[in-house]
Amino acid sequence: MKKEQKDIIVIGSGPGGYAAAFYLADHGKDVLLVEKDTLGGVCLNRGCIPSKALLNIAGTIDKAKKSTEKGLTFNSPEIDLDQMREWKSSVIDKLRQGIAGLAKARKVEVIQGRAVFDDSETLRVESDSGQSYYSFNQVIIATGSRPFIPPSMDLGNPRIMTSTEALDLEEIPKELLVVGGGYIGMELGSVYASLGSNVSVVEALPEILAGGDTDLVRVFQKYVSQKLNQIYTSYSVKKMSTKGKKIQVEMANDDDSKTLDFDKVLISVGRLPNSDDIGLENTNVKIDDKGFIIIDDCCETTNPNIFAIGDVAGGIQLAHKATKEAKIASHKILGDPSLKLTDFVIPAVVFTDPEIAWVGITEKEAKTDNIPIKVSKFPWTASGRALTLSRTEGMTKIISDPDSGRVLGVGIVGEHAGDLISEAALAIQSGMTVMDLAETIHPHPTLSESLMESAEHALGLCTHMVPAKK
Repeated sequence: MKKEQKDIIVIGSGPGGYAAAFYLADHGKDVLLVEKDTLGGVCLNRGCIPSKALLNIAGTIDKAKKSTEKGLTFNSPEIDLDQMREWKSSVIDKLRQGIAGLAKARKVEVIQGRAVFDDSETLRVESDSGQSYYSFNQVIIATGSRPFIPPSMDLGNPRIMTSTEALDLEEIPKELLVVGGGYIGMELGSVYASLGSNVSVVEALPEILAGGDTDLVRVFQKYVSQKLNQIYTSYSVKKMSTKGKKIQVEMANDDDSKTLDFDKVLISVGRLPNSDDIGLENTNVKIDDKGFIIIDDCCETTNPNIFAIGDVAGGIQLAHKATKEAKIASHKILGDPSLKLTDFVIPAVVFTDPEIAWVGITEKEAKTDNIPIKVSKFPWTASGRALTLSRTEGMTKIISDPDSGRVLGVGIVGEHAGDLISEAALAIQSGMTVMDLAETIHPHPTLSESLMESAEHALGLCTHMVPAKK
C-alpha cells in the first residue's frame, strides 16, 4: 500500500473545514481538503445559506402585506416555486464557486470522496477514481452534523421532512406541522407560513426557542402567533401514522390530547454528529455518549495530532463557532496553543421575523448561577427608526455587573437584530462597560441607537425613557 504524505488533511469543507484549510495554506502548509458531498458543507448547501435566502423571500412577502397602513397596496404574490428554487440555487452556486476559486488560488488540493481512518496515522479516501492512502502530520475533522428523526416518527413517508427536504420547496402544503420549536423549526415554519401554508408548531418544552432569553422570546412569540395557526407548547408527539395522503399526529400533555391530520410534517428536534462512518474506532479518538468527538480547549482530540471542530465536536452548533475553532486548531498546529474557545463569546441569531440575537449570559443563566446582575431594557416603541420601519415590537436588553458596570450579556429582538449583535459581542469581548456604550455616539436615526439607549437606561440617564423614581 503506497501512502502519499501530507502536512495537513482536513475532512469536511463547511465553514470550519475550508477556513482551517485556507488558514493553514496561507501559513505555508501542504493541505488536502476532502469533501464527501458538495464543497461548502451543510451550511452552504443545506443549511445557513438556502434557509436565509428563503427567509429573505418570506420577508418580502410579509413586508408587502403590511404596507397597506403606509398607503401602499400590492396584489397577492404569484409564487413560482421553480424560479424560487433556481434563484436559491444560484446563490449557493456563486458561493460554492468562490470557495473553489479560493482553494485553487491557495493551492489547496480538493478531493471529493469519503475519508476513513485505517489507523491513527493513515487516512483512506474512497472516490470515484478508486482508493488513495495518505499519511499526515495532522488531521482536522470537520464533518458536521445531520438532521435527527426519532424512530417513532421515521415512517419512510416523503410527507415527513427534515430541514434538508424542507429547503427543496417541492410544494407548499396546505397544512404543515413543525415538530420542534427550536431555531430551525421556527425559521422554516415562518418561511412556509409566508408562502401560504397553515403552520402549527408542537414543542415538548414549556416554551419555544428554549435557549433564548425569556423576554426576547415572549416578544417574538406574540408577533409570530399572528402568523402561525397554533403553537402547542408542553405537548409531546406520541404517535405518527400514514392516513391516505395525510400524516396523522397524536400529541398530548398532562391534561389534554389531540389527534390532528397534516399534509406534511417537518421534524426539527435536533442533529446527529457525523462521526460514525469515518473509522474513528481505528484511532485513539474518543467520543461521548451522543457521538460527539471529545476535544480539549485547543480542539485537539484524545488522539495526538487529530483535531475536531464544528458540529461534530459538540457544543453550540453554529457556523461562526466552527470558523473560530478552525483558527484555534490551526494556531495549535502552527505551534501557538494560546487561543482557546473559552476565551471568546459566541453570539447566536435566530433569523425569524422578528430576529432574535443574544451574546454573553442571559438573565435566566445569571439567576441559575446566582450571578448578581443589573438589567436594563430599551423598548423600540421609543425608537424613531423603528417607527419609520413600522417595527416597534423590538427590544434591546443589556445584562451588566451592578458594581463595575461591565457588560455581561446583550439580547436583542427586532428587525436586523442579527446585524446589531456584533457590537454587543465586541463590547463583551473587550470588557467594555455600560458607560462605554452610552458615551459612544451612534448615528441617528438608527436601530443601533437602542444599544446606546439601553446602556443609558442602566445609568439612569436615558433620553427617550422617563427615569425610574429613586
